[in-house]
Amino acid sequence: MRAVVIEELGGPERLTPRELPAPAPGPGEVAVDVVWAGVNFADVKARSVGYRVEALPFVPGLEVSGTVRAVGAGVDTVAVGQQVSALLQGGGYAETAVVPAAHVFAVPAGMELRTAASLPAVLPTGYALIHEVGRLRAGETVLVQGAAGAVGSVLGQLARQAGAERVFGVVSREEKAKYALGLGYDEILVGEDFDAQARAATGGRGVDLALDPVGGDSWRRSLAALARYGRAVSFGNASDAPAWQAGFADLAPRAIGVAAFSILGLAAADPDRLRVLTAAAFDFAAAHAIAVPVTAEFDLAAAAEAHRLLESRTSTGKLLLRVRQE
Repeated sequence: MRAVVIEELGGPERLTPRELPAPAPGPGEVAVDVVWAGVNFADVKARSVGYRVEALPFVPGLEVSGTVRAVGAGVDTVAVGQQVSALLQGGGYAETAVVPAAHVFAVPAGMELRTAASLPAVLPTGYALIHEVGRLRAGETVLVQGAAGAVGSVLGQLARQAGAERVFGVVSREEKAKYALGLGYDEILVGEDFDAQARAATGGRGVDLALDPVGGDSWRRSLAALARYGRAVSFGNASDAPAWQAGFADLAPRAIGVAAFSILGLAAADPDRLRVLTAAAFDFAAAHAIAVPVTAEFDLAAAAEAHRLLESRTSTGKLLLRVRQE
């Protein structure tokens, strides 16, 4: 099978096309003939710094859609020939991927595989941030850092449908603002002083919920943007900044709360809960016509180009790799 392999950590050029033996599923596993693979910033970090890479060589790729090729012993949740999407810990940049059955989900009737590939990581993450971790209540205000990215593209829509009074998105460049504004956001804030902009936009009060995938200075500004009793949720550290720590003296004056979420962490620790979360997210998205905009497609062999675009911070929405024809 064709695959893209990381043999050494480094830049996008380290993504090397290779011919590998197609893997077979073991007990409790499913082999998927991949049609589309999602490109995530976690893939970039895997390639550059070894994020969640146990050993090299390593095939990156966290989400795919395709057709069930084979099932291992004990699997009765999907059948050979069925169209599915899947969340992986790696291995998605390949023509065949083996996935634990608990991480494989039937594609809803009428949904294209192209759309299904954009959902396994993005949609449950967004749903969890709004409903499970952030616990948004009707009438509250929300601030989303990275509003033009894949998760940011659904967070504005999810927050709006969950009853948020106002939803503010943050982007790094002016040219991303127009794109993000069409995704459920009331206002787009541009630049590093978004905390001051958010306070000005709320009459000095601040926001009730801040969602941040960047970390570092962005995380500190997200905290600064919170109203009294506000909550901030970290769902990534794209900046690779040192971990932030806080004690009673940092949080008590405004009675703010902090939390964190990782879809990969949930998949590894509690796959049953992942299935519940994913089902709820898919149902909510179907009921409210929430979509993940796919803005660029690349052939599998051009995975390095997809990584270069993602690292440029100029991309919007979701990037996909076409692995094979449907």
